[in-house]
Amino acid sequence: MQNKGLIKFFAILFALVSIYQLSFTFVANNVKSEAKAFAGDNPDKELKYLDSIGKEKVFNLGFTDFTYNEVKNKQLNKGLDLEGGINVILQISIKDVLKGLANNSKNPVFNKSLADASANVEGNKTYLNKFFEAFEANSKGTVKLASPDIFANRSLQGDGGVDFQMTDAQVQKVIKRKVDESVESAYKVLRERIDKFGVTQPNIQKLGETGRILVELPGAKDVDRIKKLLGGKAQLEFWETYKIEEVGNFLVAANEALKKTEVKKVETKAVAKDSLNALLTDNSKDSLDTKKGNNPLFDKMIVQGGGPVLGYFATKDTSAINGYFKRPEIRILLAADQHNAKFVWSKPTTIKDAKAKDVEAVELYALKGNRDNVPAMSGGVVTDAKDTFDQMGKPAVSMQMNSQGAKVWEELTGRAFSQKGYIAIVLDNIVYSAPGVTSGPIAGGRSEITGSFDVAETKDLANVLNAGKLPASADIVQSTVVGPSLGQAAIDAGTISAVLGFLLVCVWMVFYYGKAGWYANLALLLNLLFLFGIMASFGFVLTLPGIAGIVLTLGTAVDANIIIYERAKEELRDGKSLSEAVLASYGWHGAMRSIIDANVTHVLTGAILFIFGTGPIKGFALTLLIGIVTSLFTSIFIARIFIDKNIAEKADLTFCTNITKNWFTNFHFDFIKVKKFTYIFSSIVVIVSLTSIFFVNGLDEGVDFVGGRTFQVKFEKPIDATVVSDELSAAFGTPVEAKILGDDDQLKITTKYKIKEDGVAIDEEVNQKLYAALQKYYPNTSYDKFINSFDGKKIGVLQASKVGASISEDIKTNSYWAVLGAMAVIFLYLMVSFRKWQYSLGAIAAVAHDVIFVLGVYSLCYKFMPFHMEMDQHFIAAILTVIGYSMNDTVIVFDRVREFIIGNRKGSFEDIVNASINTTLSRTLNTSLMMIIVLLTMFIFGGESIRGFIFAMLIGIIVGTYSSLFIATPVLVDTISNDEKHTIEDKHNKA
Repeated sequence: MQNKGLIKFFAILFALVSIYQLSFTFVANNVKSEAKAFAGDNPDKELKYLDSIGKEKVFNLGFTDFTYNEVKNKQLNKGLDLEGGINVILQISIKDVLKGLANNSKNPVFNKSLADASANVEGNKTYLNKFFEAFEANSKGTVKLASPDIFANRSLQGDGGVDFQMTDAQVQKVIKRKVDESVESAYKVLRERIDKFGVTQPNIQKLGETGRILVELPGAKDVDRIKKLLGGKAQLEFWETYKIEEVGNFLVAANEALKKTEVKKVETKAVAKDSLNALLTDNSKDSLDTKKGNNPLFDKMIVQGGGPVLGYFATKDTSAINGYFKRPEIRILLAADQHNAKFVWSKPTTIKDAKAKDVEAVELYALKGNRDNVPAMSGGVVTDAKDTFDQMGKPAVSMQMNSQGAKVWEELTGRAFSQKGYIAIVLDNIVYSAPGVTSGPIAGGRSEITGSFDVAETKDLANVLNAGKLPASADIVQSTVVGPSLGQAAIDAGTISAVLGFLLVCVWMVFYYGKAGWYANLALLLNLLFLFGIMASFGFVLTLPGIAGIVLTLGTAVDANIIIYERAKEELRDGKSLSEAVLASYGWHGAMRSIIDANVTHVLTGAILFIFGTGPIKGFALTLLIGIVTSLFTSIFIARIFIDKNIAEKADLTFCTNITKNWFTNFHFDFIKVKKFTYIFSSIVVIVSLTSIFFVNGLDEGVDFVGGRTFQVKFEKPIDATVVSDELSAAFGTPVEAKILGDDDQLKITTKYKIKEDGVAIDEEVNQKLYAALQKYYPNTSYDKFINSFDGKKIGVLQASKVGASISEDIKTNSYWAVLGAMAVIFLYLMVSFRKWQYSLGAIAAVAHDVIFVLGVYSLCYKFMPFHMEMDQHFIAAILTVIGYSMNDTVIVFDRVREFIIGNRKGSFEDIVNASINTTLSRTLNTSLMMIIVLLTMFIFGGESIRGFIFAMLIGIIVGTYSSLFIATPVLVDTISNDEKHTIEDKHNKA
């Protein structure tokens, strides 16, 4: 081998760099262990300990040293499924951006197009493109995007803006740029919010041109708080309010009007004993008028308010009351000067009801609106905000306004003082407080927001006010929450499967190849060092599917060695010396061409998986791609160094053991002769599979494909899934599925409740309903402990995920394109490499057979298997991996067919193909056996969450080995023309 010294130099250099990079991970883990031991089971104490030593030196290399913060930033990043934490994908509302750019245009064509774009969800098509299509269809050329009442408004005119003369195509370019700028602005605002939140190693990135932003917060635990922080638009507004005496007559009139339609539907409740009740009392009326249940509005009131508070209501009644106030026949009852009143709610608070019992309620306010529905002052004037405490020692937020805001604030507070009125401080349409002004106008622009805050809320509020408001609402369309205890279980399962897989591969290589097997194992060990070193060096994230990718790399890493060793054995049997056999096996016409062809197809499928995958699937694809590169380097170059040293020392090397010496050496099975039987068998399998998929069982589509929410819930004792499913279905008012997940005290709960509605409030409502329905199983567990994550958590929600309807369409579309794209790319590559379309057709026929086979198994078995067999992103990753390995096997056989055709092999074309299969059988079965051993290890020890994913690959590898032998090559034989076969046979037989 030439340049052996250079290869040794680079190998040593890479090893040292990898050890250096991984050393930070070891040091960081040791420090965390010390912190955990110091804190016991107190996560807050542990966090404070780590914060206190952040700037202390914890790692000394002699020539330089590092603080804990520096070590922490250089460690190997763990994904949420290993570290625990929260992962969300936020969808910036392009609809809001467009409405803002059009100055909330009232143009009917514009607004209809916005609505049509929202209604027509299509995978992989952005909202903006759908809007442009809808506008073109609705306008029919009669209205232009550059109309003065749409985008050619004053705010968009000027350089780089929109003028009246522009065509729709020109306006579209400007709007696309403006939308991109808005998404970039949202990205920066979210980045600032997250940076100030204090999460270790946060990850935030824009996802192409979709208007979506991915946010990963490892170690984060407070689910509801973080969702509010991310999804809150931070639209701070200051409104003047009506007082209760000013709208009391309207409330009475509304209650009377509602009796006509609602009185029979109202539940019997105690009427609030207050002044409004007195307004209802009229001795001239029938006493039935004041009976319990006869007052649709007031019966819902728990307690009357005072000042700006119109009353206290249960949170569950707010939707109904909002509906009342939106009715035209109710709004018309408002006085003329109150016609634009805006009714809003406060955040929940605890009050005492008529029976002096503590209940949770929200306050109702009436804000002084106007024709344009804009507040007296917006929060854009705030230049600085800090969390502080008010005079009573309660958490508050102090604000400083700019000069313009200070002037307006002085006028606003002066008017409130003189009229004895109130100013509501509204954040994202929720009233946080509505103080009166008792000391005259407030000058200087400094003010304070008080209310029923806790310390964390004031910190978050100050954070979002300083970071700025989002240019549009940010809805959480996909989220995953993983508890730290579940992450540790995943690490343990992944570690066990990795170690066992590694040991089994090593044992088999030594058993089958003897001394050469030891060389392959040393290369494999170095391969793992390089792989982890590269991931640590470039800041890649290690996930649970990524661990699966690493374990699979163990199986594929020895594949190149197997191809080389099998070729070397053939050369030795042909009478060549050891050095000649090694030289020939490492040559292009020996094993290298087969290795390159097989791994290129594998890289292509991995690249497509990386492009179309999201989240953990990208981690799996990335690990697989890195593993392919590092395994090729170590298998080809590192193992060769040991072999050449063996040759130089004139030591014996046979690439086999006494037991395996003659395995598969005289195997002469006629694979082509049995093709009729294999065709019939495979046809039956394909027909049964397709029938089950399309007409009988279908496929168990997970939330990735259809949208929905899933919760992994751990109970204190074994539970009946059917009973829980019925209870949750009744609570949610829609079917809820509950399945045993692993142990019989753990369920996977899936619901599509309000999945088409986005917003933090909806997510919290679902969490509250889940807790309320299951609370009887958790008598001593609060809502926070049931929903939120914390170290040592053993019961409650261990993992939760949500996939919105729009993003599920994209995932499904991406999955289809990923599978079809992989097959198309491989078809083209093989046609170029082999220069005959028949090779590509044979390979694709085998792959299509494998995919249908695996889908059929999942369709036929998902209803009764003891583990989950859902169609989701993990399943698609498994299918693409199967495609790669199936190609691997097929290409090895095809390479030998090509070699024999170019050579002087005698016999018919079928004889040549049979000889190609038989002479590569040892390599095919060896590699497949390696993969099956590794996959079985992962299936047994890898954990419940990836069992269905591994099962798909296990079935795929088995059927892929079958198809490469019994489908791909027979199709090749049947599609080669008779004339071409005769030409090949004449050439060989003459020779």
